[in-house]
Amino acid sequence: MRKKNNNKKKTNPKASKLLTYIAWALALVALSMSTFLTGYYLGYDSAKDEFTQEKKVEKQKRLKVLKKLEKSVKSEHTSVNKRLKEVLHKEAKKVNYVSASHELDGGSLAKVPKFVRKEIQVVKGKAKLAIIIDDVGTASQVKAIKSLRIPLTMSFLPPSKARPNTPKLAAKEKFYMVHLPMEAKNWSAEEPKTLRVHDSQKVVLNRIKEIKKWFPKVHYINNHTGSKFTANETAMNRLIYALKKNSIYFIDSRTTAQTKAPKVLKNFGLKYVARDVFLDHHMDKPYVLKQIKQAIEVAKKHGTAIAIGHPHKNTLQALYESKKLLKDVDLVFINRL
Repeated sequence: MRKKNNNKKKTNPKASKLLTYIAWALALVALSMSTFLTGYYLGYDSAKDEFTQEKKVEKQKRLKVLKKLEKSVKSEHTSVNKRLKEVLHKEAKKVNYVSASHELDGGSLAKVPKFVRKEIQVVKGKAKLAIIIDDVGTASQVKAIKSLRIPLTMSFLPPSKARPNTPKLAAKEKFYMVHLPMEAKNWSAEEPKTLRVHDSQKVVLNRIKEIKKWFPKVHYINNHTGSKFTANETAMNRLIYALKKNSIYFIDSRTTAQTKAPKVLKNFGLKYVARDVFLDHHMDKPYVLKQIKQAIEVAKKHGTAIAIGHPHKNTLQALYESKKLLKDVDLVFINRL
């Protein structure tokens, strides 16, 4: 009979204890990882929500600023339009004409003088456009023109009973022109002391001397009406002689296709400078807007251009509405051409 073996394997207490420690360590690591991951995702969601909220607040702020800006622009536009209407409503009663066609040959809209022949030029940078506002004679007109905040060359009429303060108004400006009345073929409402074809050299010299006394800073003059005067070579010789003597340059408003200014100025060794586009010989605003576009195109094609308008409500409103369009050219005063 076999003898029973009572020698069973005894468990090592040290090994068992080590395994217990390892198990607890792994459990703690697992718990830590679980806590970290839970915190990470909870923190991420929290940060995401916070970022979204910040973006929402920032967007609301931007919208608020944009609405305020839009309101400001609308307010400014309304204010300018209202100011133009108020300022120029009174002017309509003072002037002796209902449209700017008084400047042209015989006042006829059908006989607008053609463009001056100009060479096409390759323009480096922006083309230059000068816009002259003729017939400036009152403080309200000056205020309306300056409210547009764009460089418009104001051409002041000489003082008269109807407009006694033009020299004082001009004196406040850094740069201006004088709009000198000259004889027209058919125009009954002449300004006082309008230069006439048969005025002697002495009369013309005295008139320019008087203008220089009233407007000491003047260096540029353009003709008010003058379709008959500028078409007479003798009269123009007398005028350019007197202007040159007083260091004043002549800008031809081109109120007639028969102007002798190019020939006379050439004889005096001077450059001929003239209007390219008349903005408002029709008084409706759509027409003026079209003419502004045309003036910009002429400037781009030839490098420079000169446009002439008047301080009428529709003309000034059209210029205000064209401010963005006018950024395509360098809008300058006439002395920068």
